[in-house]
Amino acid sequence: MYRIKRIGFNKIAVNTMHAFVLTFLMVMVSCKSKTTSGASTKVDSVKPQRETLFNGKDLSGWNTYLGVPQSTSEVKGLAKDKGKYTEPIGYNKDPLHVFSVVEVDGAPAIRISGEVFGILVTKKEYENYHLSLEFKWGKTKYPPRENSKRDSGVLYHSVGLEGAAGKVWMRSVEMQVQETDTGDLWCVDSTTANVRSIRFTEDKEMYKYDAGAPFNAINMRTERYCKKAGDYEKDYGAWNRLDIYAYGRESFHVVNGHINMHLTAIGEFVNGNIIPLSKGKIQLQSEGAEVFYRNISIRSIDKMPLFN
Repeated sequence: MYRIKRIGFNKIAVNTMHAFVLTFLMVMVSCKSKTTSGASTKVDSVKPQRETLFNGKDLSGWNTYLGVPQSTSEVKGLAKDKGKYTEPIGYNKDPLHVFSVVEVDGAPAIRISGEVFGILVTKKEYENYHLSLEFKWGKTKYPPRENSKRDSGVLYHSVGLEGAAGKVWMRSVEMQVQETDTGDLWCVDSTTANVRSIRFTEDKEMYKYDAGAPFNAINMRTERYCKKAGDYEKDYGAWNRLDIYAYGRESFHVVNGHINMHLTAIGEFVNGNIIPLSKGKIQLQSEGAEVFYRNISIRSIDKMPLFN
């Protein structure tokens, strides 16, 4: 403990004090430098920044693909036969404004009308990531699903060409977004995954995710669909948060903070053989129902988080 009097200082005392202060500052800088250097070597010392996939203004960073419209839609110049359209609207053509940017609840959102089956698909591929987004249902529904549950979906690890599945979707793994079914798994086209699951009968026999069950292969050779563990979607009119964690050939589906699907050994069938699938583009589906998406972002991860 040092006390400095305001009077009685001579030149030697002042110089001595200056030297002491200078030495003290040098020691502090040296210690801080060593601490900073040590922290920078830790893998998780700096969280990667999130990349925003929706800028709130337009659909920059995305492409569109729209399939064959229903006869109830009016698309000028599109070929018809006996009152039915015979060709898809196609790539980056949206005459019906199926995809647009609007304001909902005081903030920007992507509106997907659902009038034509189609996709909003990222221009970039992603690998080893945490994808986060929010969705909310709109009011309008269109044929052929005007009397069905509201339906959409987040399709990831999307590869190949648009229109590969159902003449609309890219080959991919789907986190289902559908009323009472959000978080289900669909293996779209020739993708495959192993899921801890049980067989049960509802309206038909199907797989259901169960964290304590043995692994079953979900794919076109068995059954493309696996029901989620629990229904964590909020009531109609509320925003829901979706998270997809994907690392290597493993992924988790998380709905409003609850895990309801865990995939491993994700792959695709090529010439009869399964090859690993761990990256691809991201698709948002238009599938007969009005839906809004917002706060879409992604960040890189270097390992799968530990979940309770």
